[in-house]
Amino acid sequence: MGKRKVGVHRLAQQAKVSIGTVDRALHGRTGINQKTRDRILRIAKELGYEPNLAARALSKSQKKFRIGVCIPREIHFFYDELWDGIYDEVKKCRDYGVDFVFRPVSELGEGEAEEVEKMIQSDMRGIILTPGRPDIATPVINRAEEKGIRVVCVSTDAPASKRSSIVCVDPRLNGLLAGELMAKFVAGGSKVAIITGMLRTEDHAKKSEGFSASFLEGCAGGQVVEVIEAFEDQARSFRKTSELLARISDLAGIYVNTVNCLPVCRALEARNRAGHVKLITTDLFREMVPHFESGTIFATIYQKPYQQGRLAVSTLVEHLTHNTPLENIQLDPTIVLRSTMRLFREVNRPQISPEQQVATSR
Repeated sequence: MGKRKVGVHRLAQQAKVSIGTVDRALHGRTGINQKTRDRILRIAKELGYEPNLAARALSKSQKKFRIGVCIPREIHFFYDELWDGIYDEVKKCRDYGVDFVFRPVSELGEGEAEEVEKMIQSDMRGIILTPGRPDIATPVINRAEEKGIRVVCVSTDAPASKRSSIVCVDPRLNGLLAGELMAKFVAGGSKVAIITGMLRTEDHAKKSEGFSASFLEGCAGGQVVEVIEAFEDQARSFRKTSELLARISDLAGIYVNTVNCLPVCRALEARNRAGHVKLITTDLFREMVPHFESGTIFATIYQKPYQQGRLAVSTLVEHLTHNTPLENIQLDPTIVLRSTMRLFREVNRPQISPEQQVATSR
């Protein structure tokens, strides 16, 4: 077998800098200090990096090609971060002659297949997609790939499709981690429940499976008494959580495996069960801080949405410009506790800019 080609993405990972910084170092552009430039060039030499002359010619000629982006706007606590990562990486790809077309959907699983179909007809070279309904998305993803349009799924997957790659936090590992943590929070024989979005969504189903397996293994005599689909609807989440608490008076824990945790917090607080029912959530945003500080939320599993967005863009652009292979990227989930929550960018996240609001409305 021949030696595997080293691309700018790997250089960026090795040097712990952005692809844009690597590009500036390799091509003698401004906006980078000499020490960083020398370090990147040294790493490039050590790894045997060979520049892709065709891609460099593409960059210089500013010949355009297009990438479509179809991810949800809601629930914005998660997807704003994913969009931010996409926007920040898009800015760094201007030198590559890439035109991005933003085609967001209102919420997960709503209208994504139709948007992808439109992009197939619009001369795209690549598509970044969050498939909430993999059964519906799979045929249209396959049509895109058969036409040579590379599809990168981000956040959740359509595993039966022919998509080129997936960028996500391993959902089953996410659930396993939450289940093991819950088993340490509650006593043996405890009853716990899962509140999810839609079990037809790969990410939600795998998290639920992982949590159940890990919790039942770690908590002797423990029971996962219910798995409730709330369909990412806040009113439904509040109502179903309230009904759950009324129905099971000795419920010891709840795992919310999507970002839709605020109505669950409110239901616990309204029924004076906050702090008594151990609550493990998913993701992190400013509005969670009071619930952490009051002891309603015991821990959350952080999925790095900003990083997911950046990687989805950077890996697809590098593939289309440097012909590097597209591979699956699974990030490791991180446990966030009250003592560590302020270390994360989401807690002090800046408001979305007017420019970004216009872009997502296209």
